[in-house]
Amino acid sequence: MIPISGVNANAVQPMTTAEKVLGASKVQREEPTARQAKPMMDEYIPEEPQEPSGRYWMGRDENGQPKIYFDDPEQAADTPQPPEAAPDAKNPDTPEAEPPDTANEGAKGPERKKDEVWAGNTDKVDREIEKLKKKKEELEQRLRTETDEAKIKDLERQLAQVSRELTQKDNDTYRKRHSTFTQLS
Repeated sequence: MIPISGVNANAVQPMTTAEKVLGASKVQREEPTARQAKPMMDEYIPEEPQEPSGRYWMGRDENGQPKIYFDDPEQAADTPQPPEAAPDAKNPDTPEAEPPDTANEGAKGPERKKDEVWAGNTDKVDREIEKLKKKKEELEQRLRTETDEAKIKDLERQLAQVSRELTQKDNDTYRKRHSTFTQLS
């Protein structure tokens, strides 16, 4: 630490003297003008319609009920959609565009109808599950009566395999994926 008495007094100069010595120019301040700058704002730049990507989104049908819409990439190759139908390509100058009618995805071209009705059938899947349940019961019964160790291990292996297959298939998700749909009208 340096004592104050040891500080060079000539090092500190008044401001006016420092300006003269260094030849520094005075800072000029801009005078306020009558013209005010426009505030910076975001600008909407519309994007080109993108290719359908197989995306799902929620919307409302003509009755105001919630509905799930699907952006089908295969449909886009066959029939082009207008850009207003895409969910993200909304023009702010026009009212909100309605999503495309996806209830009639199966129909192609001009023969599309608004009143098509489809029915789902899970009978084939239900029969497959019942068959697996019967096979599991049969294997359990044979396992209880078997005395040979090699056959017991084989039956246990088969039973475990049938049980795994049954747990994979005996649920709503599997039924929905493997159900068959037919057009009623």
